[in-house]
Amino acid sequence: MHLGVNVPNFGPGTDPGLLRDWARVVEGLGYDLLMLSDHVAITPDVAVRYPEPFYEPFTALSWLAGVTDTIRLGTTVLIVPYRHPLLIARMAGNLQRLSGGRLVLGVGVGWARQEFEALGVPYARRGRITDEHLTAVQDAWSEEAGLPHVPIWVGGHSAAALRRVAQFGDAWHPLRLSLERMREILAEHELPGFAPRLAFRLTDAPVDDPERPAGVGSLEQVLTDLHRLRELGASTVVLDPYHGDPDETLRPERPWRDLAEVAAHWKAAS
Repeated sequence: MHLGVNVPNFGPGTDPGLLRDWARVVEGLGYDLLMLSDHVAITPDVAVRYPEPFYEPFTALSWLAGVTDTIRLGTTVLIVPYRHPLLIARMAGNLQRLSGGRLVLGVGVGWARQEFEALGVPYARRGRITDEHLTAVQDAWSEEAGLPHVPIWVGGHSAAALRRVAQFGDAWHPLRLSLERMREILAEHELPGFAPRLAFRLTDAPVDDPERPAGVGSLEQVLTDLHRLRELGASTVVLDPYHGDPDETLRPERPWRDLAEVAAHWKAAS
């Protein structure tokens, strides 16, 4: 099972130098995948959690492809209705070629009503638009000779999202679900693959809470979570060290330390 990291591409501490440092740290620690979030119009509902500067993921990942060597690069998740499907197909296809086949396209339907309004996209139709766009993207790729396969990971856990995984996806990419909920869904649905994203933070003492999120707790608890996810069939687990406070982006040293500790112990146990 591979491990990845969702790197903050937003917030007061983030600039090109820090993004480069994040990429070099994550790749240097041996993580397999670096992923970035997606927003286009930083409306008030977005800015509360993901304020400016916000580096658009295709642009930032293209730049990071040039300062890394082997780490895979991805979106977690690209909001499909925000862009014309032929633009998504072109940008993702170009990035796949420019990076030497390292792209993972994580996709979702989006949640920020004000951002949809700012972009002139009907919020109520976002699920249907996502399906139409993904169909068009795959049609465009099938007509492009020599394009390496771009894996699609589909986020969400509603009935519509799980149907979308089966129709378009190479993997189901749930975001911050509990282990028990992921286990239940996997038992109820036949899905093409499984690559979850977890909240991630190491604590000095074990977290004694039945509602503890997977990926948050002592080193032993987090490593146990990873082993259980591997038993559930996860091919990749993405660790997300951001917990909603934009000022966290000013202090990358703690997540770097925690990621280093997990990487060292995971390699030793694998």
